[in-house]
Amino acid sequence: MLLHSNIFGDGKPFVILHGFLGMGDNWKTLGKQFSREGYQVHLVDQRNHGRSFHDEDFDYDILAEDLKKYCDYHRLENIILLGHSMGGKTAMLFAAKYPQIVKKLIVADISPRFYPIHHDAILEGLASLDFDNLESRTEADEQLSKYVSEFGVRQFLLKNLFWVEKGKLGLRINLEALTKNVSEVGEALPIHLKFEKDTLFLRGDRSEYIGVNDEGLIKMQFPNASITTINNAGHWLHAENPKKFYQFVMDFIR
Repeated sequence: MLLHSNIFGDGKPFVILHGFLGMGDNWKTLGKQFSREGYQVHLVDQRNHGRSFHDEDFDYDILAEDLKKYCDYHRLENIILLGHSMGGKTAMLFAAKYPQIVKKLIVADISPRFYPIHHDAILEGLASLDFDNLESRTEADEQLSKYVSEFGVRQFLLKNLFWVEKGKLGLRINLEALTKNVSEVGEALPIHLKFEKDTLFLRGDRSEYIGVNDEGLIKMQFPNASITTINNAGHWLHAENPKKFYQFVMDFIR
């Protein structure tokens, strides 16, 4: 099965991978900006997310193979590959396994290391949504607020809502499979894997996902990596400071 994507523009291939519980549409504004710079931008939905297929199997090896099939199908070579959070882990593994396909790698706010599970409340909140009785996004937000206090995070999560049929909401994500395999999201990149081409790691100054202790590991596995901090941004740095994010990415890929 082939991953779903939205494709913008013509030119050099630029593939973007979203994070856990996200979708390619989260990157539409930036994707269109990149496409105007002479890139064909592929906003990819990873399996069990967005409009891509659902499957009970879910780990980074599988996600990387999904991307390989996608690149083969679209005949993509010398790609710019950008991944955020979970998508960054997929991108790192893919680049290390298939360096002949990747020209430059951009990793947004994630390190190759292990991360403990920290999505419990979010997954519990999403599971609490009773779609037999919910009649609006506002009602879904009220229910989710019992589990997730941050308004911005709830708005991000509620982008997964869609109208299954008139009067009935549902979730695009495969919540059952993602909950079952949530421990896979934090798994470390195999320590022996390396990607030696140009790589940019971007981190938010208010995020703890890439700390000082991560820099040595990053340099070991990505010896030609630079690490840049975006001010006034947390983990969703591309949404919180899109102007600086765009600037740093364009400076790197030019």
